[in-house]
This record gives sequence, C-alpha cells and structure tokens, in this order.
Amino acid sequence: MRDLCLSLGEVTEKCPFGRFAARYDSILAFYVEGHMFCFFDIDDFSYVDVRSTPEAIAEMRERYTSVGHPLNRSLRYWIEVRPGGDMGDAAICDLVRRAYTLVRDKYRRR
Repeated sequence: MRDLCLSLGEVTEKCPFGRFAARYDSILAFYVEGHMFCFFDIDDFSYVDVRSTPEAIAEMRERYTSVGHPLNRSLRYWIEVRPGGDMGDAAICDLVRRAYTLVRDKYRRR
C-alpha cells in the first residue's frame, strides 16, 4: 500500500498523529498538494482510511461489509476499509487512486 501511494506522484508521507498520543505513532499518512488522502497503521495493517465523496461513501457502505466509518468520526468525507474482507485488493487500490485524484484536483495550485 505504501508503494502504491508513493507511486502516484508528488506524494509525501509522515506520521503526524503521534503528537496526540503515543499509540498513534505508527499511523502513516500520505499527502498530495499538502492535504491527506490516505492513512493506515504500519504496525497493524487492519484498515486503510481514504478520502472520498459523500455519494461514493454511501454506495460503498451499502455494497461492502468491510467498509465502515473511520476511527475519528469527525472525518466525514473519509471511509475505512478493512483489507481481507469482501472488498478485494484491486478495489481497495482503486479507491486509494481515486482518493489521490480527488484531493490532488481539489487542491492543485493553479
């Protein structure tokens, strides 16, 4: 997943959540245009959180049991996917690519 995110172009990575609590030190976040589009725990790869649209979020929650709310419920335009569930790896990778494009296009410096 890390290789995929970094391959998308102009992506930076950091672990920004450790300042809130030590248990979040291992959450790796990926940014494009200075804004986050994906994050997951590198020590416990049991979820991937990605940015999405409200329409896509509603559709995926209805379609897949492995899709749910992110741990932080204030991330209303985010979706959590649990790898190994009913959403296959290819679909998860596609979701990450769409999140990257969504954020990049929204914040691209013109």
